[in-house]
Amino acid sequence: MSTISIAPHRVSTGRSTAVRVGTSRVAATRRVAQPARGAGRVRLTRRGRVVVFLFAFAVVAALAVAIAAGSAATRDGGGAPAVDVVTVAPGETLWDIASDVAAASGGDVRGAMADIQDLNTLDGSMVYAGQQLRIPAAH
Repeated sequence: MSTISIAPHRVSTGRSTAVRVGTSRVAATRRVAQPARGAGRVRLTRRGRVVVFLFAFAVVAALAVAIAAGSAATRDGGGAPAVDVVTVAPGETLWDIASDVAAASGGDVRGAMADIQDLNTLDGSMVYAGQQLRIPAAH
């Protein structure tokens, strides 16, 4: 069932057209799509605002974790390791020097050899008479 309402005045929202029904004149309004005020703006619902907030929070948290990951503390001291310098005597090998270091520190000879090689950037165990080597200082 349809209803027709007769209004004594003209409605000014949008364009209106006059329609004749029988002998009386009825004003029928037809809304025309007009751009709304602020048509370029985005309107968010409450759920949309929550999603945008949580996304921004996740980005900030990820950045904070990435920045903090580079500042991890270690148990090692901050400076260069304490070293002594020795001169290789004729006929002396890296094993001989490492065994002296291991005896002084109470460590393993193989570990002392690896430390001496790392400190002096040696590729192998070859040392020469008169060569100066850095060795870990005894505690």
